[in-house]
Amino acid sequence: MRKHLFQGLVRPPLTEPPPPRDDAAVAELAARLDAGARRRLGRSLSIREVDAGSCNGCELEIHALNNAFYDLERFGLRFVASPRHADVLLVTGPVTKNMREALERTYAATPDPKWVIAVGDCARDGGLFAGSYAVAGGVSTVVPVDLHIPGCPPTPTALLKGLIALIEQS
Repeated sequence: MRKHLFQGLVRPPLTEPPPPRDDAAVAELAARLDAGARRRLGRSLSIREVDAGSCNGCELEIHALNNAFYDLERFGLRFVASPRHADVLLVTGPVTKNMREALERTYAATPDPKWVIAVGDCARDGGLFAGSYAVAGGVSTVVPVDLHIPGCPPTPTALLKGLIALIEQS
């Protein structure tokens, strides 16, 4: 036991090297998004994420937008807890029959102008859950969708590019 303890004190920790940083591209994307939101809305963009019945893969990528690497808050973009304060609804997963009414109410509570983004392949048409007895369909069967971001799950960079495309097309 003492041998292992002393070896642990002498050896360096076993960790992987950090991923290469691509800060310039992420910063440029977020700056374009903030400028477009301020031009279109006169303020920064507020996002409400709605899980309509997904496997949580897309949510992990959406939550990565708030981590220290992407840090959307530094650009004024923020996630809000209430749909009454949101400009964009990010909807993930196929809409389950149990979540259909909740999604409709969330959409109704979001003030105009509002956009709906279907995130991931399941949000488009139900994905691998399509045809299940518990699934009502894709997001567009319940609320109007302005943009679909493909991927299973889409990367945080793809999410940023999708938000930019939405702001610039409007």
